[in-house]
Amino acid sequence: MRVLVTGATGLIGGAIARRLTAAGQDVVGLARSAASAAKLTALGYQAIQGDLADVASLADAALNVDAVIHAASPNDQNTAAYDEAATRAIVGALRDTSKRFIYTSGCLVYGATGDVPATEDSPLHPVELVQFRQALEAEILNTVAEGVHPIVIRPAWVYGDHCGTAMMMYASATEYGAARYVGDGQNRWTCVHADDLADLYLLALDKAPAGSIFNGAHGPAIALIEIARAASYGAGAEGRVAEWPLKDARQALWSFADAIACDQLVSGERAKHKLGWRPSRHPIVDELGSYAPLLGRL
Repeated sequence: MRVLVTGATGLIGGAIARRLTAAGQDVVGLARSAASAAKLTALGYQAIQGDLADVASLADAALNVDAVIHAASPNDQNTAAYDEAATRAIVGALRDTSKRFIYTSGCLVYGATGDVPATEDSPLHPVELVQFRQALEAEILNTVAEGVHPIVIRPAWVYGDHCGTAMMMYASATEYGAARYVGDGQNRWTCVHADDLADLYLLALDKAPAGSIFNGAHGPAIALIEIARAASYGAGAEGRVAEWPLKDARQALWSFADAIACDQLVSGERAKHKLGWRPSRHPIVDELGSYAPLLGRL
């Protein structure tokens, strides 16, 4: 099977691409430049010229593969516009083909959950950063009636391979001697290792029914201050942490600060029961705590 993976060199897309390759599938990635193409081919993937902003090239790439996994996001103020346009180009190309399309959303669509873990059937109260995804998810799932096989995966906070949002705390510990966390640190994150998440995508590609939704979340929720403390130990700052008041963090991070400070418990049980997902990697605090200082990489 030839699978187009957007974001094939990113944290989520990269883990998915590696997992697909290990399973004997052919990975196709989008390349905006010769350098991008060289990077993809060096990883053993096929490179096709195009990017998220060029919807014609994206649609053409989708037409020439057996399935599409959309795991890329520009992660800037234009995220909504780019993601909506890219997604519509993909599903338009896949219409009446019955091909599988996996869209990467996120658990931030649930907003603050309180003490009851959110499931795929929980009401959506998305944080500002991802408000656009509520309507876009519905649009994607409705393409079942248009001959597409859509699947939505909502990852929790993703970590692994020295990447992910938690590395912001690691970087601050490396630079300033204390891991800086947004807000009071008492909000909880439910997390997932990128490699476990990639296993879920492979299972969804093979087994998930059309129109299904799965949370990519594993393990108990952990207070942000504890994640920051683990990052501090990994960075060689001996567990020292520092609060970054939310109002100050907003000046630098805008709505992403509120996303980081969101308090969430999320259940990934549906994927385990319905698809046989068996996440096995160690928790985020163990991962971060095991890192050695990487001054040259930050």
